[in-house]
Amino acid sequence: MDRASLLQETAHALGLDAIGITRAETPKQAQHLSEWLKLSYHGEMNWMAKTPEIRMDPTAYDSSARTIIVAGLSSRQPAAPFRRGRIASYAQGEDYHEVLRDHLENLAQKTIVPWGGKYRITVDSSPLMEKPVAALAGLGWQGKNTLLIHTEHGPWLLLGCLLTDLDIPPDSPSKDHCGTCTRCLDACPTQAFPRPYVLDARRCLAYLTIEHPGSIPLEFRPLLGDRLFGCDECLEVCPWNRHAQQSREIRLHPIPRSDLSEMLSWDDAKFRQEFRGTPIFRLKRNRWIRNICVVLGNIGTREDLAALQKTMEEADPMLQEHATWATRQIQARI
Repeated sequence: MDRASLLQETAHALGLDAIGITRAETPKQAQHLSEWLKLSYHGEMNWMAKTPEIRMDPTAYDSSARTIIVAGLSSRQPAAPFRRGRIASYAQGEDYHEVLRDHLENLAQKTIVPWGGKYRITVDSSPLMEKPVAALAGLGWQGKNTLLIHTEHGPWLLLGCLLTDLDIPPDSPSKDHCGTCTRCLDACPTQAFPRPYVLDARRCLAYLTIEHPGSIPLEFRPLLGDRLFGCDECLEVCPWNRHAQQSREIRLHPIPRSDLSEMLSWDDAKFRQEFRGTPIFRLKRNRWIRNICVVLGNIGTREDLAALQKTMEEADPMLQEHATWATRQIQARI
């Protein structure tokens, strides 16, 4: 069996949902990164503007890389088991960074190491343009919402890469199959796409609830609805979901959580205890409480006012502001 076929067989046996191979070269889409950064569409994700030349060229990141093996793991889940509030599908279970890293480590140990090669693992935390690279590797194409779309798994694949010094025959790049469809663009609650294939992260609810460190702008708070962490709107409406199955990775399955008002009373130690090992942990307590306040401002009831009152007494001015806003929103409704 050739190496490419053995990689496919091993990856599937390990629980990965898709795998592709490409040469370690600059993706065509990399040329758009400089323009995107100049427009400040990255918001306060300042790490994206650091050394863009490394981000665009995989060999600038790892000079020994000859081949990139891209793996995909479906994150599609049923509704989060919260009594109230929604969490993005990929974040309902354990931290996908660690889940994917474990799979890629096992894959490397069963293939690259016996073949005498060296490898480096990246999972959404290294300066590598994973979605354009995945498109080169034949895993799908970047849709109009900028997400990678797979013909069997829709836009739900989480991506991780193995960079290796081995030469392995590449797969053919994927073609764009979005056609005239604009469902993802039309569904965006904040109209975060200035044009197809371009995202202004500053307007994206996923960015605002996760990456944005400060106060959520007033214009976006009602649009947040009941979203606590992330937003799946542009994923859920994709026509390619007709083929997508629920994730078979048990570590990504939803973890039941407490109700919103109860979580408002959690101190930092309790937050860390409950969310360690999950994507929500990286928010830290105060941003999580901020998000809960906004959600309660949109869907909360009279019964939530006491918990919000206590939050208004927090030392952090950001929490005071969001709890006050939420209280006024609820009072206006009742």
